[in-house]
Amino acid sequence: MRLRLPEERPTEPPTGYKIAHPVLSQDGTRAGFTGVSLGGAMPYGVLDEARCAYGLRHRAPHRRCDCGFHCVHDSATAEAMLCTAEHRAAVLLEVSVLGTYIRFEQGFRYARQRVRSATVGPCACGAVAAALADAGWGRPGWRALAAACAGCVRGRTSLSLAGFARLAGDGLRVRVGSGAVVGDLPAGLGVSELVAEAALLQARLDWFQSQLARLDEGGPRG
Repeated sequence: MRLRLPEERPTEPPTGYKIAHPVLSQDGTRAGFTGVSLGGAMPYGVLDEARCAYGLRHRAPHRRCDCGFHCVHDSATAEAMLCTAEHRAAVLLEVSVLGTYIRFEQGFRYARQRVRSATVGPCACGAVAAALADAGWGRPGWRALAAACAGCVRGRTSLSLAGFARLAGDGLRVRVGSGAVVGDLPAGLGVSELVAEAALLQARLDWFQSQLARLDEGGPRG
């Protein structure tokens, strides 16, 4: 006799929380996220469908497999994962659980998701993040990004937080750790977005000026 799991039919998609690394495609035209565990080799978009991480042809989530998106029920549990050394550069995601899902004590394993918001922590130096910059690692075709302040961006490939939100699309909202929203603004650019863009441009200008000064110092002398 086959055991049937109880079925739920919620009126609204359940909300979940998870951590992930923001990523930018090699050609700079797409932005998304990559997981920190089983599905880390398969970057996903803001609105995406899960695929089996083992390459099997069944639909996720399969009861006899670990495939599917994963999330936990409360943000505090997800934030606690950011304390570990290997996850310090990850961001906190709030997601809508879509399609078929399997409920567990602490969260869900499910077929589809929409990332509603991403909360970015501080730069490695401790300053408030103004951009997401090349983290120095990635997946084939994708560069991993990490929070960076205006002073630490320098010449690295980077996006402002609002720029990442626009490139990722599908209504993604990006927040800095303090809670200020810098993405998905309804009309034009807001103050926080302009400040972040200006800080990023100034950091790049300072870096280029320092490089020009070094070239001048190393040039021919009369």
